[in-house]
Amino acid sequence: MTETGKGTADIVIIGAGVIGCSIAFHLAKIGSWDIVVLEKDDIGSGSTAKCAGGIRQQFSTEANIRLSIESVRFFERFEEITGYPADFRQNGYLMLATTEEEAEAFQQNVALQHKLGVEVSLLSPKEVKELVPALSSDDVLTASYCPSDGYADPYSVVQGFAHAAREMGVKFRRETEVIAIERERQFWKVHTTQGDFHCSILVVAAGAYSGILGKMLGLDIPLHPHRRHLFITAPCDQIPKNSPLVVEFRTGFWFRREGLCLIFGMRNPNEAEGFDTSVDWGFLPAIGIAAQKRLPLLNGLSITSAQAGLHDDTPDNNAIISRVPGLEDLYLACGFSGHGFMHSPAVGRIVADLIAGKDDPDIACFALERFKTSATKAEGCFI
Repeated sequence: MTETGKGTADIVIIGAGVIGCSIAFHLAKIGSWDIVVLEKDDIGSGSTAKCAGGIRQQFSTEANIRLSIESVRFFERFEEITGYPADFRQNGYLMLATTEEEAEAFQQNVALQHKLGVEVSLLSPKEVKELVPALSSDDVLTASYCPSDGYADPYSVVQGFAHAAREMGVKFRRETEVIAIERERQFWKVHTTQGDFHCSILVVAAGAYSGILGKMLGLDIPLHPHRRHLFITAPCDQIPKNSPLVVEFRTGFWFRREGLCLIFGMRNPNEAEGFDTSVDWGFLPAIGIAAQKRLPLLNGLSITSAQAGLHDDTPDNNAIISRVPGLEDLYLACGFSGHGFMHSPAVGRIVADLIAGKDDPDIACFALERFKTSATKAEGCFI
């Protein structure tokens, strides 16, 4: 591979977010492949840089819970495994149910989580208030709480994966945008703004932009990019540093402590899909209504900054982790519906195993072809 960007490689990964970097790291660990990661901007500069860093095992499907269990164990040993810290803080996740339907779903979810070995509890409104005294919990029917959940620093994690991969020989090409992809005999030819790359194996891990790359390959990948906001407050000492990440399930409003401040956000159910990542300050009043009701102390805090990133949502809120039938040596790792950061260690391992020829029957529910039959159970714990 030449420094101009033109050359050949065994494996090209498109996308240097946390998923692409994790795949590169895991591939380098198990093989001696020549691996190149292409990134149109900078390492971790896309959705990874704009996420809240949440890591939870509280999902409604067995497949997603298993991804979380494996990933939590990895995050607990991240520095030992990669040589770099992740700043993983296991302060827990507290998820609030405010309707009978949600309360019933929480009971079913917790039963499944228990079955798979996750230590999670259903809390009463009184216990919720004791755990987070600043919360307004009058309308809370129950809550699920997992103390081994938490959050890590997205920048530290993606850079940790990237640095460790680079030390094992993986090459990263920044400011290298893919503009076309062709199949040339037994090779993939990837045209970029910095030259052409030939490879035997191609991995698409470009987050919300994976659908655009799919069109270059003649694929219809059912991804829907949606903007998610994150707001940062002035310093606040009324929420202890070890408080859990709190989620109001009905609205998707969430908050957690970050340094001296609070960060919070909420989905906009009425916003059309698209790639706009500018901050919509007009949406802040709508968030404010939910936020001030759930956490009244926010009334007295100013907002110091904000950012917006993209979720790559699928129709069933499940990821696409898949070989592509009919297109040899093409792999997809996208459509994470907001769960990519927390599942990145497990996904990296799974994709590396797929490329190494190790099939995993437990990930059939993430196959691209599932959308033809709608056989996969949708993930209900979607925020």
